[in-house]
Amino acid sequence: MEGRMTDLIFAEKDLVQSLKAYIQEEESKLSKIKSWAEKMESVTVKATSDPEGYLAHPVNAYKLVKRLNTEWQELENLVLEDATKGFIANLTIQRQFFPSEEDETGAAKALMRLQDTYKLDPETISKGEFPGTKYRSVLTVDDCFGMGKTAYNDGDYYHTVLWMQQALKQHDDGEETLVTKAEILDYLSYAIFQLGDIRRAMELTRRLISLDPHHERASSNMRYFEKLLENEKEAKPFNESSDTVEATTNGGIYERPQDYLPEREIYEALCRGEGVKMTPRRQKRLFCRYHNGNQNPHLLIAPFKEEDEWDSPHIVRYYDVLSDEEIEKIKELAKPKLARATVRDPKTGVLTVANYRVANYGMGGQYEPHFDFSRKEEPDAFKSLGTGNRVATFLNYMSDVEAGGATVFPDFGAAIWPKKGTAVFWYNLFRSGEGDYRTRHAACPVLVGCKWVSNKWFHERGNEFLRPCGTTEVD
Repeated sequence: MEGRMTDLIFAEKDLVQSLKAYIQEEESKLSKIKSWAEKMESVTVKATSDPEGYLAHPVNAYKLVKRLNTEWQELENLVLEDATKGFIANLTIQRQFFPSEEDETGAAKALMRLQDTYKLDPETISKGEFPGTKYRSVLTVDDCFGMGKTAYNDGDYYHTVLWMQQALKQHDDGEETLVTKAEILDYLSYAIFQLGDIRRAMELTRRLISLDPHHERASSNMRYFEKLLENEKEAKPFNESSDTVEATTNGGIYERPQDYLPEREIYEALCRGEGVKMTPRRQKRLFCRYHNGNQNPHLLIAPFKEEDEWDSPHIVRYYDVLSDEEIEKIKELAKPKLARATVRDPKTGVLTVANYRVANYGMGGQYEPHFDFSRKEEPDAFKSLGTGNRVATFLNYMSDVEAGGATVFPDFGAAIWPKKGTAVFWYNLFRSGEGDYRTRHAACPVLVGCKWVSNKWFHERGNEFLRPCGTTEVD
């Protein structure tokens, strides 16, 4: 009996130790939750005090999406280990409104789009150094690693390398993170290999193996890289094979791959304000005037202020077209009808009044080069409307944009910047009805801020006598 009781004493001691371990685990969990809550409180206080200003910073927008899709999920998993049913029920209800994995991927790609268009290096983005921003928001090692993984999963090895290099740099600088150097090097070395830089891929793989000698994939990759390099040496004459295995080909700088858009470089340069082809001599022929709509009774007392933006094709800007109250009313009516954005098309909503189309460009929002008129290969584009082709475009700017968001015309090198309350007008067709292909245009990505526009297209039907045909195709 005594021996049995002694066993029970030691059994109870084991139970106490187990209970202490349980309590320590619960306290550790609670400490993590408290730390998370304090961090989130400081973030939300800042964000809710000025939501528009906070979200105008693209890194803030990305991190908001990332937090709600990824980090709150991790917190949910932590809390699920306890019987906190009230919180879980609330979180479960709210999660149906949270961004999805697709949304997080889209937010990451938007940052990469800004990076490419405005030639921003990952460190600039990581430090949150954007023009015109009220808040400074940074990307952590985990954030940069997440950006790299998004690119990797999309087969975009160019951006994988850029963001994994940034993650590695911040890791090397001593930033605290849950991501290991081995994980970063694993992605980075393979992505660099996919870009054709075998020597640097080997260099990074060696570093990975030095950190984790039992990493099977790294060892296998190393053997494969060595074989490729040996075959490369054998295929070249001796005097052409002077590079050592340790050499890197380009110091980690790689060219961005070409994509489907032929005028990409011109378009992006114009977005940055580069390559605008307006010369001082031509600019002297641009004027400002009052416009009364050919004696329109509504405009005789208060004509529009009209300014030439471009000479050929002729583009004009009108000032004080919409008041702040009118703009807010249009946005209010359009918001319920906004459709989900795509890469080539912004969020749009169609108002039944006068067939205005309203668009909202948020983080990285853009509309790639396109024509407003239907071309000969699209004869039925507006057939259902019964209105004929789009003769002209009237584009209202309903917000100022802190940085980016220009309307650019790659064919003739024009860039027109948003100014709240103004509108720009141009003809899409010649008087003959032939399309003016010079008017192919694009909406540049919004770098900082939020861009609202509305546009009205004037069609052929009903305007026959306002703009009669000329004598040639290009009149």
